Amino acid sequence: MSEMFRITLPDGSVREVAPGTTPADIAAAIGPGLAKAALAARVDGELRDIGRPFEGDSHLALVTAKNEADALELVRHDYAHILAEAVQNLFPGTQITFGPATDDGFYYDFAPKDRPFTEEDLPAIEAEMRKIIGKDEPLIREVWSRQQLIERWQKQGETFKAEWAQELPEGEELTVYRAGKGEDAWLDMCRGPHLASTGKVDPNAFKLTRVSGAYWRGDQKNAMLSRIYGTGWLNKKQLDEHLMRLEEAAKRDHRKLGAEMDLFHLQQEAHGSVFWHPQGFTIWRQLEAYMRRAIDAAGYQEVKTPQVMDARQWEQSGHWGKYRENMFVIPDEVPNIEDEGPIVSDAAEWMALKPMNCPAHILIFKQGIKSYRDLPLRLYENGCCHRNEPHGALHGLMRVRQFTQDDAHIFCREDQIVDEVQAFCRLADRIYKDFGFKYAIKLALRPDNRFGTEEMWDQAEAELRDAVVRAGMATEEYGWEELPGEGAFYAPKLEWHLTDAIGRTWQVGTIQSDRVLPERLDASYVGEDGERHRPVMLHRAVFGSYERFIGILIEHFAGKLPVWLAPTQAVVATIVSDADDYAKEVAKKLAAAGIRVETDLRNEKINYKVREHSVAKVPHLLVVGKREADEGTVALRVLGSQGQQMLSLDEVVAKLAEEATAPDLR
Repeated sequence: MSEMFRITLPDGSVREVAPGTTPADIAAAIGPGLAKAALAARVDGELRDIGRPFEGDSHLALVTAKNEADALELVRHDYAHILAEAVQNLFPGTQITFGPATDDGFYYDFAPKDRPFTEEDLPAIEAEMRKIIGKDEPLIREVWSRQQLIERWQKQGETFKAEWAQELPEGEELTVYRAGKGEDAWLDMCRGPHLASTGKVDPNAFKLTRVSGAYWRGDQKNAMLSRIYGTGWLNKKQLDEHLMRLEEAAKRDHRKLGAEMDLFHLQQEAHGSVFWHPQGFTIWRQLEAYMRRAIDAAGYQEVKTPQVMDARQWEQSGHWGKYRENMFVIPDEVPNIEDEGPIVSDAAEWMALKPMNCPAHILIFKQGIKSYRDLPLRLYENGCCHRNEPHGALHGLMRVRQFTQDDAHIFCREDQIVDEVQAFCRLADRIYKDFGFKYAIKLALRPDNRFGTEEMWDQAEAELRDAVVRAGMATEEYGWEELPGEGAFYAPKLEWHLTDAIGRTWQVGTIQSDRVLPERLDASYVGEDGERHRPVMLHRAVFGSYERFIGILIEHFAGKLPVWLAPTQAVVATIVSDADDYAKEVAKKLAAAGIRVETDLRNEKINYKVREHSVAKVPHLLVVGKREADEGTVALRVLGSQGQQMLSLDEVVAKLAEEATAPDLR
């Protein structure tokens, strides 16, 4: 009798099974309900096909729809494969490339034989996908050799797949998945895992959403492919909820609202940079003033550093080698236009627009001798930075090439780190709550490609973890989670992920514990022992960038910003021209009370004025006519509410002044 395998279940019980047994067999042995519900398995922590045999003693956890993260990844991966099979059924000669799962769905890249795909093709492709799901084709995992794969793809005219297979390492276990049985079965090269069959996904829980172009392997020098996107879920209810969120997100799109509210615009003449209009820049100024009050109260000192710095500084900091492709580089000196020869005499003499502020803050720290008594030193800058993001990655205010960070660096001693990080946690908590956000805190741990010793990383990660624990925030309430491999190349970091009004999350705030840059840029202070010591550098931001944070606020509030942030807090609109003088008097009193107010004296119907100012998201509309002028009253309309309220002038001034007051950060 062959040796039995010991399979340990989550409850600690052990089952002895023969070689060839699969997780599906164990699920069936436990009960028919579990056999039906089991989608896949985690074997020694690895997500695997439910029908893949055990290879030895193992720990087993069966995956069902209740394990939503795993289940969604599986079904989305399956939807991508079903999409590819459907496209090749409908459009023979189309080549397949790759199709991964995404955060809310899936996509697949194709090389069409005749023409790029369009959104008009999507209904037919969806119908074909449902046919494949209805056939309930088994998804069979097979191990192939590299040469077998190359020959298969070349024979079928799949040049993109053949190219990829040729680059795979010799001797690596390569897997393919066969949908169906026999020679006519559809085949794709894939690591897996997959569900047991195509019928395991819900035919009514997916939707193809759009088509775009995409370069093969992301390189614009390569062939242009057709990318088909879809969203996929475990059931129709989840899909419907997602589509409703998308519809709501479209209404809240900051680019659409930004135009309606006359806040900003973007255009090709400054690709990736923002033209702020007076209304939009008012929001910026209010945020800037708010943040200055916050940092002043927290003991920061504001500085201003140059936009352009010598490339040798970036080389010394390490950014030149790791970040060069995202930097805007310029020659150190441009000669007279009549001179002959190259623009620069020495290829090494380059300058760069700063992509971040940290090296410049170290240069300030290094001016003069610093003592241990000077620490912690908290340097803050509303720092304008430039990063050469690809055109395709740019997105309104959310991803730009020129942006301003609420950036600060805390230079501290080893014994001050935990206290400083705790203080930042409390500051971030207060600020996010002022804007009505809930958030989660995550610890991003060391990446594979990094500077520094293992001991440095061990210590830095432990300090950040300890600070959050001491702050009482390393709990489920705060969404505490550790993210392996997601730290910066020079430091681990804490991240703050905000949840907006429609459930989306945005990573904004961060604090990083860095021992690498002070070492590389030779920052030091004189310790109590009279010797030179390296400070630890805490990189921190709350907004992240003003541009992106404003975009998030616009979408979170659907343009209906808190009154203290609204660019125009009140408009006094007249019904008849006889009330013009009174409207001006009302506006003057409101302005004297610190309220940002405008008058609308146009010869238009009041309903037209109400609609226009509602679209502009003005919080308060004060309507006045001859009666209001005679009685010293106003009719107050509040954005988003029905009807109006009659108040005396003094009452409305007091009410609006209270609502327009910015949060007190003392």
